[in-house]
Amino acid sequence: MSMESIRIENMYDLNETIAAEIFEGKTYPWEVLPLIKEFIVKLGNALDPAEYDKIGEDIWVAKSAKIAPTVALNGPCIIGKDAEVRQCAFIRGSAIVGEGAVVGNSTELKNVILFNKVQVPHYNYVGDSVLGYKAHMGAGSITSNVKSDKNLVVVHGDGFDIETGMKKFGAMLGDNVEVGCNSVLNPGTVIGRESNVYPLSSVRGVVPERSIFKKQGDVVAKR
Repeated sequence: MSMESIRIENMYDLNETIAAEIFEGKTYPWEVLPLIKEFIVKLGNALDPAEYDKIGEDIWVAKSAKIAPTVALNGPCIIGKDAEVRQCAFIRGSAIVGEGAVVGNSTELKNVILFNKVQVPHYNYVGDSVLGYKAHMGAGSITSNVKSDKNLVVVHGDGFDIETGMKKFGAMLGDNVEVGCNSVLNPGTVIGRESNVYPLSSVRGVVPERSIFKKQGDVVAKR
């Protein structure tokens, strides 16, 4: 595993997000986190009003999206085409929900980009994170986005450390990542494409692509 493996182009299909432009000129996906809020406002104002309704201050919802009546939507945010936001979900702000994505009951989003077809369907907290195409977080799994000692987050890989300079950094999930139920993704977690995390896991650092995370120190390559 190398630093190269967690570059944006090796984790994400940028054809599967309305937010591809924000990644331009960046090396690692977490570099977009401080830019999401302003980017949403710029992008939202350029959306086609024939396809998106502006329903509040800096809140854009695709006409084809399904929004439950008990959802709390705070701007800036964009809810993409055919997305579904279910009962009692809390969009805290600075969130892009991709096309066909599912945000489930009692799930909270804050400063995130969800690529198309992402599923965070049951009791999830996703903060300061980027979730790639068809990434799925099982029921009760969360991102922890601030270290308990409040120090800046460092991404720890096998043989390398990358200082992010960020206090708030949840998780970067590559395309088609599967996170098991009730897992905690600790600050600075980066999971490569097509990897799986066992239920009840506490994950930290970099998980290589096409791997199975069984527990810390026990990560095996998929066959």
